[in-house]
Amino acid sequence: MKNGKIQVIYGSGRGKSNAALGKAISALSEHETVIIIQFLKGSLGEGSKDILTRLEPELKVFRFEKSSAFYEHLSEEEKSDERMNIRNGLNFAKKVMATGECDLLVLDEILGIVDCGIITVEELIRTIKAKEKEMSVVLTGKVFPEGLEPYVDSISVIENVKSKTSSVTS
Repeated sequence: MKNGKIQVIYGSGRGKSNAALGKAISALSEHETVIIIQFLKGSLGEGSKDILTRLEPELKVFRFEKSSAFYEHLSEEEKSDERMNIRNGLNFAKKVMATGECDLLVLDEILGIVDCGIITVEELIRTIKAKEKEMSVVLTGKVFPEGLEPYVDSISVIENVKSKTSSVTS
């Protein structure tokens, strides 16, 4: 993902964050630095944190939300508090983009904060347009917002084609 590309991974299926993490691992194998900022996922569990911290300092993961619950499971009052934390994460992402602090920036579930109405698609567009030229960016989320397509280089859709919920006995 060299040369400052912007890629979107979205869809209703599972695996968007894993696909973005795969891109991050690939960038690390090319001796690039990676920052991942996750939105709408709650605070890091210890198991996830331990594994990802092994990849530091080349890969750094940030979550600005304080609640351990996913955003959609919070009360309105808790959501109000978390919106402030999410905005802090977005401001950090803007700083990283403007300074070119890493080679690859993954904004995991940033499309979700657009879908939740925390930021507008116009604000997202202004953010990615201000990025440092050589930095590549991966955006993930469930819903691809209208109006974003002209500002991205590639779009991948992840959908569940089949989901087996029960085991088959022989």
